[in-house]
Amino acid sequence: MREIVLDTETTGFDPDTGDRIVEIGAVELMNHLPTGRTFHVYVNPERPMPQEAFEVHGLGDDFLRDKPKFAEIAADFIAFIGEEARLVIHNAGFDMKFLNAELRLCGYPVMPYSRAVDTLDIARSQFPGAQNSLDALCRRFRIDNSNRTLHGALLDSELLAEVYLALRGGRQPGLVLDSGPLGAGAGPGLQA
Repeated sequence: MREIVLDTETTGFDPDTGDRIVEIGAVELMNHLPTGRTFHVYVNPERPMPQEAFEVHGLGDDFLRDKPKFAEIAADFIAFIGEEARLVIHNAGFDMKFLNAELRLCGYPVMPYSRAVDTLDIARSQFPGAQNSLDALCRRFRIDNSNRTLHGALLDSELLAEVYLALRGGRQPGLVLDSGPLGAGAGPGLQA
């Protein structure tokens, strides 16, 4: 089963008032394992960056000025996510709303919301009443997010892929590794 874990950064909260996507990051999973294939692009939003948004992701007008417009990357994005892959997104309604607004502006068909798996909903059902931001979930599952000083779509997608797998019970749900006679625990690169 192919899944795409993705995140966007934007100029604000509402595409209906002119806010646009400025960055897309996506990580491919196959049968709940990262394949190493990613999609990452910065996008010229064709509008000024509000200070509040800049403070979240650090992407300013000067940096984005020479980046491609969404219409120029739409076909590559659609090719990467494919038609069948589930889209794993934290707070999926937000990102889907922006992606569909951008696709609509370019004349592409919109994606059904049913295609998205919302990790925020999963986390809320598993940890009701707890904080379920990406940072909080990284802390809960002991996922190193020390490189995340600002929001960034690709880094956030990579972290979310780890969170998603942890929410599902690990990379292979139900698999229990024997620690061996010496009690060595998880091997190099594996998290217990």
